[in-house]
Amino acid sequence: MNLYPLLRPALFSLDPETAHHVTLTLLQLAHQTGLSALSRAKSSDKPVSVMGLTFNNPVGLAAGLDKNGDYIDALADLGFGFIEIGTVTPRPQPGNPKPRLFRLPEHQAIINRMGFNNLGIDHLLEQVQRCRYRGVLGINIGKNFDTPIENAADDYLIGLRKSYPLAGYITVNISSPNTQNLRQLQQGDEIRRLLSALKEEHQKLQGQYDKHVPLVVKIAPDLSDEEISHIAGLLKEFAIDGVIATNTTIARDKIQGHRHAEEAGGLSGAPVKESSTRVVKALAGELNGQLPIIAAGGILSAADAQEKLDAGASLVQIYSGLIYKGPQLLEDILQNL
Repeated sequence: MNLYPLLRPALFSLDPETAHHVTLTLLQLAHQTGLSALSRAKSSDKPVSVMGLTFNNPVGLAAGLDKNGDYIDALADLGFGFIEIGTVTPRPQPGNPKPRLFRLPEHQAIINRMGFNNLGIDHLLEQVQRCRYRGVLGINIGKNFDTPIENAADDYLIGLRKSYPLAGYITVNISSPNTQNLRQLQQGDEIRRLLSALKEEHQKLQGQYDKHVPLVVKIAPDLSDEEISHIAGLLKEFAIDGVIATNTTIARDKIQGHRHAEEAGGLSGAPVKESSTRVVKALAGELNGQLPIIAAGGILSAADAQEKLDAGASLVQIYSGLIYKGPQLLEDILQNL
């Protein structure tokens, strides 16, 4: 039963951040009362093996919707093949001043400059320990806003160490446009130093816990071909397990003239589809199947998801598409894959 078309007008009448919290509260209530089974994707059992993990199906929830891991079981009821929570930082932080979230319905898009607002990694891990979900759970880690960029690796290492025992895989977010200077970690020697430090620690943790938790890097859609080639080479050199392409974009060419076009932050939804697919294709060409690509960005239909898979992705993630299409999007994608 798809109730979202009935709920959407009411949700869209609210401030976007308020609507976000109301939606999650309603999902939690549906989970607690057993009603969420009515919205579960009927085609959710389509197992696929990637990075040595078995995913219930190839369609996951992208990071950002459940930053603190407070709604894992409620979201799992919808039938995702995997769920990624976060971005989480070592210490709690409030994020950027409000308003920081904007809908652009004419473009099926969202602009956010949330700024890694979260309750800190210790809170998130408490929620993970409490949840009953046994599917693949990704934990997306970032740095605190007040950690100098030259010390960024310290924050990522804290996130890696703390999340390793409980994560299905760990995503290193170096591509959010909403933390000052963060994206420079994708460039030149910065990314080499970061990946080197992370991989060294990753190998130690693998021995300590006697298990391999895949390490994934999330990159931006605004990279040049040369930057994509450079990053792909380093991902192979350091034997990173996977790459998520892509985060939100800082480009505004697709929404020129919109009243929110000049708002700072990352643009997601339909306008990022082409640039995200371009990065997926370029990565696939550079990586030659040596590590898998998880595609995110502008997936608002089954055709959009198929386009990402055809471009070279092994898995896809959705987020903004859910805001506009609701849980039916997941079912549509799974039925048509």
